[in-house]
Amino acid sequence: MKKTILLIFLTASLCVYGQRQEKADFIKKNYIKTEYQIPMRDGVKLFTTVYEPVDKTKKHPILLTRTPYSLSPYGEDKYVRGLVPSMLFSKEGYIIVYQDVRGRWMSEGEFVDIRPHNPEKKGKKDIDESSDTYDTVEWLLKNLNSHNGNVGIYGISYPGFYASASLPGAHPSVKAVSPQAPVTDWFIGDDFHHNGAFMLIDAFAFYSSFGVPRPKPITPDKGPKPFDYYTQDNYKFFLELGPLKNVQLRYFGDTMKFWNDLMKHGTYDDFWKARNIRTHLKDIKPATLVVGGFFDAEDCWGALHTYEALEKQNTGNDNFLTMGPWYHGGWSGGTGGWYGEAKEIICDINPDKNTATWYQENVEFPFFEKYLNNKSVSVPSEAIIFETGSDTWRKFDTWPPAKSSAKVLYFKKNGILSFSPPKDQESYDEYMSDPSKPVPYDDGIHLQRTREYMRNDQRFVSRRPDVLVYQTEVLEEDIVLAGPVIADLMVSTSGTDADWVVKLIDVYPDDYKEPSGESCIPGGYQMLIRGEVMRGKFRNSFEKPEPFIPGTPTRVKYPLPDVSHCFRKGHRIMIQVQSSWFPLVDRNPQKFIDIYQADEKDFQKATHRIYHDKNNISSVTVYELK
Repeated sequence: MKKTILLIFLTASLCVYGQRQEKADFIKKNYIKTEYQIPMRDGVKLFTTVYEPVDKTKKHPILLTRTPYSLSPYGEDKYVRGLVPSMLFSKEGYIIVYQDVRGRWMSEGEFVDIRPHNPEKKGKKDIDESSDTYDTVEWLLKNLNSHNGNVGIYGISYPGFYASASLPGAHPSVKAVSPQAPVTDWFIGDDFHHNGAFMLIDAFAFYSSFGVPRPKPITPDKGPKPFDYYTQDNYKFFLELGPLKNVQLRYFGDTMKFWNDLMKHGTYDDFWKARNIRTHLKDIKPATLVVGGFFDAEDCWGALHTYEALEKQNTGNDNFLTMGPWYHGGWSGGTGGWYGEAKEIICDINPDKNTATWYQENVEFPFFEKYLNNKSVSVPSEAIIFETGSDTWRKFDTWPPAKSSAKVLYFKKNGILSFSPPKDQESYDEYMSDPSKPVPYDDGIHLQRTREYMRNDQRFVSRRPDVLVYQTEVLEEDIVLAGPVIADLMVSTSGTDADWVVKLIDVYPDDYKEPSGESCIPGGYQMLIRGEVMRGKFRNSFEKPEPFIPGTPTRVKYPLPDVSHCFRKGHRIMIQVQSSWFPLVDRNPQKFIDIYQADEKDFQKATHRIYHDKNNISSVTVYELK
């Protein structure tokens, strides 16, 4: 079996290499690459690469991506292996444009992370990402001859932010914009904070290279080198690091500007509010397609809340949402992320389940074709959502679906999770949380944060004494959840602060077998469907944190990102609760303090309680689709 799998993997690798070479050959044959320095209204020039089709017999739409990640390879004689979003656009002859954003790589000017939008521009010196996009589009329309007058904007992750930022005051020729896994709010839900809790491993890994200052335009070969970790064990590295302030003392000094900003702005203050692009997504004219992955460890929140903001703050524009079974960017290539190549091979999943290709052919490409090429194609449904568990694409008129209704899963004694409320007069579970022995976020030894932790087996922590486990009886019928998940806990702590991590888990039967008969998912698998952290001091306000009163029952209520999942008959629904998730999330000292300035002596053990009696109810609200 192992030899067979290895042979399949080798064959697949050769096939992928062949496909990449075929793409590269196609682009060199059918496109002309030109590099420009495009002037902005304030005189700063932005480095831009344009791939124009050789075919001049017809007019072509323009598709623009603005990025802080470089346009490599630089040089008009050096071509990329494939033009994004997919080869469908290249074969149709789109003009593909990439741009280094202001202050990054070969562009002039000063770079500002998630630069705040300025709705009150009064002169040429007042710039933001919207104005830079506008000026770029204006220049392209005036200086390229083969375009049809229609422009689209596309980007994943940080480039997704630049797509979102192009929407307020968009150029009239911008007809379609697709923010995909867009960076949206770095304090509430994306990348570096979740509900005020600091996402340590991602922030450190990113800014140890991305945050290195660039005083003048450079190419990647002269840029920062990867950080040199002294161990391949990230749990060990960050535990031995100690308090967060040691990052500056030992490694960064004062060189990493945005890391310093992270350490200075520990609440949802004006610094963070200015960087929330959602408040400016009003009076939007272009059609929008927001895309995200339910298993995206970085910007799942951003996709869902960008779509929500566009829906609530606009009428008249076409706005669509697609959420798939994907890790970060998994829809842009490969087999579609959540399934993974190994599972497709071993479990004999139907090739039609290649969710990335399906999405590209049936959603993304038709969307841009309609609005940029004026093709008579059907627009996507309002919300195209993949339902994991049943492995089915669903189409909805709204998201969350109008036909989903709230159901409450109640915690009870003896680890019971039930749809009926508790009746006990007094009942609680407690555990001791020790910052020197935090609960790991994933099993095994890793250097970089794994993307698979978002759906990995949780049995490695379910037996820890500092993790509480509640589960239903075996389900007698399928239960489909579609929409929000809301944790609503009654807790107390012996300290004055605490983190609360709630995880929604699908427990497979002990004798589980795939329909093919293969055992690629082991019996008893506890598949993480959704997990989220809340830093307790922010339970009532992200602007004004509050301490806990030791020993006093206190409500902690917060939303987890939406889900779309079918819990199959014979499975169980499980909820796990814990107070550390390391080093994904930094350690809470369990003391009401500015954690970014905490000393080692500030970290203390604390005993936490979860109450589940008729007067102090702990629950998770889900939305069931009938």
